Amino acid sequence: MSYLAAVRLHFAGRFQASVSTVNNDITHFDNAKFLPEFQQRQTSGHPNGWWNPRGDGAWRLLACPVTSAFLADGSPVPSDDPVRTALVTDSDRKVTAKLADLDPQQQLVSMIFGLEIRLANAAGQTLLRGRFRPAPFTDIWGRLQGDAQSDANAGAMWQSVIEDLEWADASPSPFLDALRAASPDGLLSIKFNVDRYSMDWNGDEFCRGRIVGTLGPASRSEPAHFVPGRPLMPVIPPTSGFPVPAHGIYQAVAVVDAAAGRIRLDLGNALPSTAAGNTLFDLGELSLAWPIPGSDPSPAWHVLDSIPYRDANWYETTAGVVDLPAGRRLTASELQTLASTPISLLLQPANAAPLAAVSEPPLGEYVRADAFVARLSPGDRHPVLLVASRYGHPLPHARIVAYFDATWLQAGPGEPDVATPSAALEFPARIETDARGRAFLELRAANPGNPRGYIDGQVFGVRYALESTLPPAVAYPFNPADFISVLVWDDFPPEPQPTWFGGLDAVFRQYANLYPVMDRFLDLGNYRQVCRYRPHLLLAFGLPADDPNAMPVTRDLSPAKRDAILRWLSQLGPDGHPLLGTPPAAASPPPAPPIALSEVPHAIHTAHATHAGTGGKLAALRRRRGLHPGTHSPPP
Repeated sequence: MSYLAAVRLHFAGRFQASVSTVNNDITHFDNAKFLPEFQQRQTSGHPNGWWNPRGDGAWRLLACPVTSAFLADGSPVPSDDPVRTALVTDSDRKVTAKLADLDPQQQLVSMIFGLEIRLANAAGQTLLRGRFRPAPFTDIWGRLQGDAQSDANAGAMWQSVIEDLEWADASPSPFLDALRAASPDGLLSIKFNVDRYSMDWNGDEFCRGRIVGTLGPASRSEPAHFVPGRPLMPVIPPTSGFPVPAHGIYQAVAVVDAAAGRIRLDLGNALPSTAAGNTLFDLGELSLAWPIPGSDPSPAWHVLDSIPYRDANWYETTAGVVDLPAGRRLTASELQTLASTPISLLLQPANAAPLAAVSEPPLGEYVRADAFVARLSPGDRHPVLLVASRYGHPLPHARIVAYFDATWLQAGPGEPDVATPSAALEFPARIETDARGRAFLELRAANPGNPRGYIDGQVFGVRYALESTLPPAVAYPFNPADFISVLVWDDFPPEPQPTWFGGLDAVFRQYANLYPVMDRFLDLGNYRQVCRYRPHLLLAFGLPADDPNAMPVTRDLSPAKRDAILRWLSQLGPDGHPLLGTPPAAASPPPAPPIALSEVPHAIHTAHATHAGTGGKLAALRRRRGLHPGTHSPPP
């Protein structure tokens, strides 16, 4: 079960992501060279603190009505069901959720923490609420058709489960009764797609974008963050920016629901969009098809059905999810063929021959990590679940290889190196799936030894693949986002009595620099102000990371440093305040001179000087050292 179950609802609306952008530049982590202008918005002449330096990290759902819903038999939910006029919204009893990057050198897996999702009726009464398990986005790509060179050009998706469910005592909704009955494990599955994000600080939609999503039942026996179905994958030419598929369509997934006699296809983050309006970009006629067996090398196609993606409001109404074929069930012969035949999306451009825009891998084999972001301390052992499948069914006893791959990490010229030393992260080079197609890749963290100086720890990328699909033996598609991002923090030995001048002042000062919105009521770099707000800080630093009130908002403080801060805040000196310690003997060096434009990496400066509101994910991608999203090198 997942959001691609028969019982599901779709919603559409707006979202807000008011991220702070000062920490998008790794050099801003250097306290010794930090300048006041780094907390100011970028100008045409200098990036400063980029486009939203005073963002508070908030992530919100804004006006997201339910646009359609379906019952177990595939029939639409009647219009008199209260769910048809309901809103998908966030908490009415907690502060807003927070969005945080893993690291300034891995900004492409930003994770939502502390999100409570509610379903509320037209009167605002809560019909259902639950906790969104923290999850990162994935499958970011250049979705907007045109020449926009900013994050407004991007599309991405989040998928997770909603847990700790609370249902209304007396449900007036047959749909919600059906959804609850289909969710005996007390979990729901949710996936949402985002695009049209605005970085124009002069516009009404600043820090907002479009969101469409789907909610359905979930099972504890299935992955939380992806559907183990039938992936349809594009060809991706080399690029220095967002991946752009060769034929306009990006990653999609389908499931074969044999009981319903349908293929359920999710195109929510696969079809190109336009800058405005309620229709998607017109690529031409689009159909789900598969090659007729025995018709190689130029296959004849069995076209199952066309997809009405060009209809007005289709995307908002369906969130890109469609049941095929419409109006009939799959035949026994079709189901038999589907069990061993890769499916494709067949594109029929005007005045051209049909082509397979995206296709299932030729062997139908695929492997995917469930939770693909890890934050580790030295000594941690962290198992990552990998699930292998063939044509949507578990693939037992499959060999999976794993290897370091820094392709999607963002280390620009003159910045600290990533993924070194490799001894700080160990994992087996090969593992094998069990009878259910599952295997755990154990990540073992050691002390990196502070290789990046002014920033804690080191970031790594770990690519994985089925051994049977590796080149050069097989021409096989790979999703560039299918890898594990790992942050390993530096060792921070505990002191019996931590003091401000014993090292904690640098930690607090760094957060004061990088998160300037706090200075509205507290300067974290000021000892006296920290003492004044000691009870509040004790509470905030003691909260788990998935609490929306947890500090720091950026979620990049190691547990060892957090423990030291909590001990320091708790162990008061004779004056009733946390211990100040002995100031350093040497005077602080004078502030560094402003960085000359000639010292700014060319690609970054060009983006800042040319386009207002740049400097987000696209700028991060462009900082990579001559790599493109399709590049990866498997082990020998």
